[in-house]
Amino acid sequence: MARWDPGTADRLRKAALELYAEHGYDAVTITQIAERAGITRRSYFRYFPDKREVLFAGAEQLPPAVAEAVLAVEEGESPLRTALTALAEVGTRVTQLVDPSPERRAVIAATPELRERERSKGAAMTTAIRDALEQRGTPPELAKPAAQVAATILGDAFDRWIDSGGDQQFPAYLDAATEAFREACR
Repeated sequence: MARWDPGTADRLRKAALELYAEHGYDAVTITQIAERAGITRRSYFRYFPDKREVLFAGAEQLPPAVAEAVLAVEEGESPLRTALTALAEVGTRVTQLVDPSPERRAVIAATPELRERERSKGAAMTTAIRDALEQRGTPPELAKPAAQVAATILGDAFDRWIDSGGDQQFPAYLDAATEAFREACR
């Protein structure tokens, strides 16, 4: 096997998810994940720093991408509309980085450590949106709630995407989640 086989990261993600679903996150070791993927434990660390990040790899790319997209939205939109436009733009990246399987969501939901990692990821997205809105000149008292609402809508859209097996482009799920939020506010 090549030292940096391009399929290894995908095999590790698949092996980890299978093992976590079978035995529970806490009962699985990095050695077991590596062996199932056909590599050594030492090689595992070339791809992921720990057993948690095998489920969240690439998440660190999202806050800067969202901030950049917020800054690129044309002037004249409300803070919330600006944030949602940016999220629609980068939503495809999210769907390319994350497995839409219900099993992944179930493993995360069943594990406090993974739930905390998911919350941290969401908080980083919210902060990136808020900071970018403020950089555009949105007052902090508007930027913060717009970012929080946008992040909530993003979470709902992401759940809808998983529930459907990702059978549509991500912006369609974001639109549906936005409409549901509007209905809830009436």
